[in-house]
Amino acid sequence: MTANWEKTGTNNGVLTFSIPQEEIQKGLTKTFNKVKKDLNIPGFRKGKVSRTVFDRMYGEEALYEDTLNDLLPNNYEAAVQEAGIDPVSQPQIDVDSMEKGEDWVIKAEVTVKPEVKLGQYKELKVEKQDREVTDQDVEDRLQNQREQQAEMVIKEDEPAANGDTVVIDFEGFVDGEAFEGGQAENHSLELGSNSFIPGFEEQLVGAKAGDNLDVTVTFPEDYQAEDLAGKEAVFKVTVHEVKEKELPELDDELAKDLDDEVETLDELREKYRTEIKDSKEKSAKDAVEESAIQQAVDNAEIVELPDVMIQDEIKRAKDEFLNNLKQQGISPEMYYQITGSSEEDLDKQFEGEADTRVKTNLVIEAIVDAENFQATEEEISSEVTNLAESYNMPETQVRSVLTEDMLEHDINMKKAVDLVTSTAVEE
Repeated sequence: MTANWEKTGTNNGVLTFSIPQEEIQKGLTKTFNKVKKDLNIPGFRKGKVSRTVFDRMYGEEALYEDTLNDLLPNNYEAAVQEAGIDPVSQPQIDVDSMEKGEDWVIKAEVTVKPEVKLGQYKELKVEKQDREVTDQDVEDRLQNQREQQAEMVIKEDEPAANGDTVVIDFEGFVDGEAFEGGQAENHSLELGSNSFIPGFEEQLVGAKAGDNLDVTVTFPEDYQAEDLAGKEAVFKVTVHEVKEKELPELDDELAKDLDDEVETLDELREKYRTEIKDSKEKSAKDAVEESAIQQAVDNAEIVELPDVMIQDEIKRAKDEFLNNLKQQGISPEMYYQITGSSEEDLDKQFEGEADTRVKTNLVIEAIVDAENFQATEEEISSEVTNLAESYNMPETQVRSVLTEDMLEHDINMKKAVDLVTSTAVEE
């Protein structure tokens, strides 16, 4: 085979290749043996006509289309390998020549992976990450868990304080007129939560159960209801109850209630310290990786991203999103109805970051090539084992879903990311 690659654009070109006559003849024979089974020709039993008779009656050209369809995939792949190109889309095939007795000449319009010129991708400087676990971190975690165990206790004839919850009725008025959506009964409001209009909660501090009071506030200029934005309002409020949090004692009993694997408060503190340390280490690693990879991408040069790669990435992200919804029992039609959106809206949602993800993958693949990373059989076997354990499926099923090339590609990509991350310098 002779293959010739001629660029017609930044990432486009025409691949011309030939299918040799020897292979064509074998292909014609194979095609003939398939079609003759269904031939009914006078003077011959069904399926018993000879090739000579068939060629005389119909011409061997009648076999060309099916033969080409059979021979094309392997010959195209061989031409791609010989030309040393990396297509990213299905080729547009055009038959240049199919003369009898001669090699067939095929032209394929192809979009190829763009060239990546790597910049610096090792020893990149990234912001120093905080990995230190302080006593305050541990106490904050402990206090948070303690507050989740708190009970709400009614305060009898005591004023409300920040952090307390009041149960209230209220009705709002603007210029003496009640407005829509400004009323509620037996509404629980935690003072200091900033969940109401600015200034509202502060005016309830000091109120007691049974109090009736007017609360005057001004709606923010950017308030969602435009007819109320920037206007002063008076809320007539009735306080039914004032409740405060009653926290459990910070002792060994609380520790056992929070975690049945510990016996004492000190054991729980040490466990929280370990968990916080692991969490900070992971967050720091993720932050370093994100920063370093982004710098490696920024330092690389890609003249132009093929649109087909961006569209493929949009489709991949959309399909992954919809599959996740499907696992939750939500069909695409249901999602579009609930959100009031369409498939086009979803495409636009993923379009924004598609080019960034495509460029990032291209740069990481270029690093794989530059470092000549090659996954070993041991690494592939280990990856299969890990995936099988993660998804609770047999290893044979993993190998049936993921080809050797796919597994090798993923392992090599991880190696490239690890290289960029591990050599990054925190400053």
